[in-house]
Amino acid sequence: MSKFYITTPLYYVNDKPHIGHAYTCVVADTLARYRKLKGDDVFFLTGTDEHGEKIEAEANKRNVKPQELADGMVVHFKNLWQSLSISYDDFIRTTEERHIKVVQKFFQNLVSFGDIYKGKYSGWYCVPCESFWTKTQLKDDKCPECNREVHKLEEEGYFFKLSKYGDVLLQYYNEHPDFINPSSRRSEVINFVKEGLKDLCITRSKLSWGIPVAEEPGLSIYVWFDALLNYISAAGYLDDEKRFKYLWPADVHFVGKDILKFHAVIWPSLLLAAGLSLPRKVFAHGWWMAEGRKMSKSLGNVMDTDVLVKKYGADALRYFLLREISPGLDGNFSISAMEKRFNADLANDLGNLLNRTISMVEQYFQGVVPDSNQPREMDDQVVEDAVKILQRVNELMEKLDFSLALEAIWQFINRANKYIEDAQPWRLKKENSPALNTVLWTLMESLRIVAILIFPFMPCKAAEMYSQIGMDDKIEEKRLSDLKWGLMKPGISVRKGNPLFPRIEFYNHKE
Repeated sequence: MSKFYITTPLYYVNDKPHIGHAYTCVVADTLARYRKLKGDDVFFLTGTDEHGEKIEAEANKRNVKPQELADGMVVHFKNLWQSLSISYDDFIRTTEERHIKVVQKFFQNLVSFGDIYKGKYSGWYCVPCESFWTKTQLKDDKCPECNREVHKLEEEGYFFKLSKYGDVLLQYYNEHPDFINPSSRRSEVINFVKEGLKDLCITRSKLSWGIPVAEEPGLSIYVWFDALLNYISAAGYLDDEKRFKYLWPADVHFVGKDILKFHAVIWPSLLLAAGLSLPRKVFAHGWWMAEGRKMSKSLGNVMDTDVLVKKYGADALRYFLLREISPGLDGNFSISAMEKRFNADLANDLGNLLNRTISMVEQYFQGVVPDSNQPREMDDQVVEDAVKILQRVNELMEKLDFSLALEAIWQFINRANKYIEDAQPWRLKKENSPALNTVLWTLMESLRIVAILIFPFMPCKAAEMYSQIGMDDKIEEKRLSDLKWGLMKPGISVRKGNPLFPRIEFYNHKE
């Protein structure tokens, strides 16, 4: 059994979670469940980023203390992750003592190593992005990332020698081409580093809501320096050496494309300065758009994730998010697109396959799965297709292409639906043909394999499906070896339940 450490970024607690947060966690959870299916010892970390000027400003606006704001928002995040079946192993908050101790000690270590020094800073700062910019980087005197106002910041503080690591990073990118994913983002980061890195001011003198610099009254640590360290503080750094040695380095950091540079430039530089191994992969996914525009509270086009879960179900939302776009690309969210996917893929393709098969087992064999007789060529072809699909899904999951992996699974689902039409079990029943046994057993075995395959993507519906086909063991304990063809035991009784995905009626949407 090998370790596999997966992280999401820490989500900012200035507002409730939205569809973008949900997407990142669903992607990470799907990989975590798949790696468990492979037999890995998975550690899945998520959490919240709770310090910084933006949190302080939002708390003041609501007339509450920053900690009160954070505590309230964390409840919304945890509730949503529960409703979406996010199986995280640890939820870290940057206001926790275990994290604060690591940040302060890490800071002092880098001071003693000579990679943090005292100096004077002058630059342009964007509060919403928590980012510094030079005058030449601004666009129309505004933040190049979010197009909001920036303000001049001049103060004394501590600097991290980021400029020291430019050549080291370029060499690392060259020697580890899979470090930054997808490949389209890799060249973007390389070009950024080649332009030259400037030392990074990592403290603030006018921020009360942050981790204080030890023995430096009035100085707080920059929120990005603080937040990035969660990946090692949660893994036991400076607290549990044995655990940290086992878990680190992380195998995949999932991040949004807007924070890739923090994770692919600043974060590895901090690790290099501390003499720690770099994560194996940083995967930057795209944004969810609404009518071609990035979802944002200010534009009023943010989808309420809780409402979507209540209306369509968690697994239907998970399926849509994973199937609609390939990781790395932007996606366009619309209710009509989701409902079309729901009816076509979930209700028609998967739901009907399950319902028709179980109904025929009930009608033709009193609900008991028959034994397979001598298979014909058409029956053997289903077996061959199943083996091919298993190989294809594994290849795509290794590449973290969840959309194409689902497409491959659905090719097999559609293959099974076509098999029903070709085999015509209703005709075989009339003819009293022994081939009927083989057809129904083959369909039941196909459903067993499909249930296990879709479990990482739609855990609740997969478990429901697994139970309906008569399985009594726990689907979450299944492994890749259980996907071997031929393990469906004749003689078990099916348990027909409610439709997995009842069709929904379309209506005119205002999107």
